[in-house]
Amino acid sequence: MAKRTTPKRIVCIEDDEDFLELLKLILDQDNTELITANGGASGLRAVQEHHPDLVLLDLMMNDMHGWEVYMKLRSGTDTKDIPVIVVTAMDTHYDRTFGVNIAKVADYITKPFLPSQLRQSVDTVLAN
Repeated sequence: MAKRTTPKRIVCIEDDEDFLELLKLILDQDNTELITANGGASGLRAVQEHHPDLVLLDLMMNDMHGWEVYMKLRSGTDTKDIPVIVVTAMDTHYDRTFGVNIAKVADYITKPFLPSQLRQSVDTVLAN
């Protein structure tokens, strides 16, 4: 009998409903449970409620900037160790350098991206 594993839980924080649907298509697999949150405030609530294994975080959202969401996650005792992959259109050298070297996000992916790029990043982070 094959060994059953508990699905990895991912919270996607993004304020574009169409992009959330795209993420569902890319990440829909038997070993993942995808929870979507429209905007930063909703995303913070979803993380508190679902205790995910990973957060995918957009930076440019209408209600709250993604870095503000990130800092709130890092300041919470029960959320500080959850890995975060930034998925954003902010593609400057400064943004990427800040994200990877200063904020220490698990990965920094810029839109547009190949579905395989996102899947590989998610798989790598969840494997650790």
